[in-house]
Amino acid sequence: MRYWIGVVSRDHVSRGVEGGFCQLCHGKASAMRKLTPGDWIAFYSPKTAMHDGTPLQAFTAIGQVKPGEPYTFDMGDGFVPSRRNIDFKPCREAPIRPLVERLSFIRDKRSWGYVFRFGQIEVPEADFKLVADAMGVDIVARAHAS
Repeated sequence: MRYWIGVVSRDHVSRGVEGGFCQLCHGKASAMRKLTPGDWIAFYSPKTAMHDGTPLQAFTAIGQVKPGEPYTFDMGDGFVPSRRNIDFKPCREAPIRPLVERLSFIRDKRSWGYVFRFGQIEVPEADFKLVADAMGVDIVARAHAS
C-alpha cells in the first residue's frame, strides 16, 4: 500500500468526488499508472478553481484507489484524460499551514509550496496519517474495515 497526494483545484476535486474518480497532472496516463488498488490518496487544493480561483491551500478530499485499471474518458474538444476510480471517504477540509512543520516530505518549510509543483507526490505513511487525521479520517480503522 502506498500513500499519495494529488494536487488539484477544489472545483475539479468536487467533480471527481461526485463521479467517484480522480485525474492528475492534466490527465496524464503515467500519473494514473502509479496508483494501484488499495493505495490511499489525499487531494491538496492550492486554489478553489483551476484558472480564476482564490487561494485555498487545503486538503479537500481523501480516499482509496478502487480495484481496476486506469481508463480514459472523452471530455470533449479532444481532451481524453486518464482516470482511476476512487472510494472517497467522508471528510472535512484541512488547511495545510498548521501541518507544514510536521510533514517530513516538506523539507523546506519556508518554501513549502514548492513540493507540490509536479501535481502528484508519494508520501510516507506517517505524513499521510497526519493529513488524514486533520481531515477526520482514521486510515488504520478504514484499512481493517475494507
